[in-house]
Amino acid sequence: MKGLDFEYAYIYGAICPERDCGEAIVIKSIGKEAMQHHLEAISQRIPEGRHGALVMDKAPWHRSLKVPQNITIIHLPSYSPECNPHENIWEYVRGNFLSNPTYKDLDHIVDVCCQAWNYLCQEKGRIASIGSRQWTCIN
Repeated sequence: MKGLDFEYAYIYGAICPERDCGEAIVIKSIGKEAMQHHLEAISQRIPEGRHGALVMDKAPWHRSLKVPQNITIIHLPSYSPECNPHENIWEYVRGNFLSNPTYKDLDHIVDVCCQAWNYLCQEKGRIASIGSRQWTCIN
């Protein structure tokens, strides 16, 4: 019996519930280089004169990054994904767009991931609704 071969695509995504928007890259590998590219993409989406706070876990590729001047990284305590509003975004994307389909090939997976993220970002109010947390608001 021949073994199964698997190919993967990864969505590196970030949201801003206040502005109801998101930024993501879909790539075929994970690691520090990919995360660095994602940070630079986030930095470009932050409006002039504003500063972004990026909440993330302590994955090995989340450390020792060159953090752009307009971003502050807030590392979560270990084993606390419930503190990260983005976890609910992933649950929504998986449950509504990515669960149980069959993909033709890796390019098809990447296309579907891009479509899922774009659909999420086009749904007016969805990111704000899922990603807002009282503790993230400054009054």
